[in-house]
Amino acid sequence: MPSIRHELVIGAPADKVYQAITSQEGLSGWWTPDTRAEAQADSIARFAFGPTYFKEMKIAELKPSEYVKWICVAGADEWIDTTLTFRLEAGDKTTLLNSHPETSDQLRQQTTSGKVTLLTLHHDDWKAYTPMYAECNFTWGQFLRSLKLFCETGKGTPWPDQHRIP
Repeated sequence: MPSIRHELVIGAPADKVYQAITSQEGLSGWWTPDTRAEAQADSIARFAFGPTYFKEMKIAELKPSEYVKWICVAGADEWIDTTLTFRLEAGDKTTLLNSHPETSDQLRQQTTSGKVTLLTLHHDDWKAYTPMYAECNFTWGQFLRSLKLFCETGKGTPWPDQHRIP
């Protein structure tokens, strides 16, 4: 089955990134302003993208500052039963560079001198490589840039502005 995967270095501690991907305020700041969510296992988070389209995710697993797992239970047919996981690896630039040399360009361009977090997103269990899969892969990259901005500056570019350059 096809999977989407992205790795992203964020110039913020893991607990701050975790709050951004689990709290209603955080998710509203980088994904979509019309978010209803709570950081509680087995709850359902709802993400609206306009008046008629939404996604609902079952919060399947939470490990503070380390791991988040969602299962899509409502939305576009191709999203239903897909699994999204966010893995967070905290450290400083040197530690992350030693364990993840593939992130060297991201780490070199990181201006923060404190803690950084490597976020790995997996969006698994797609049934096929389709035009929607391709568009979602690209748009996840845009939303992750929004997440990075949100964590580093306090201002993301959530829907409907995820494709605009700030």
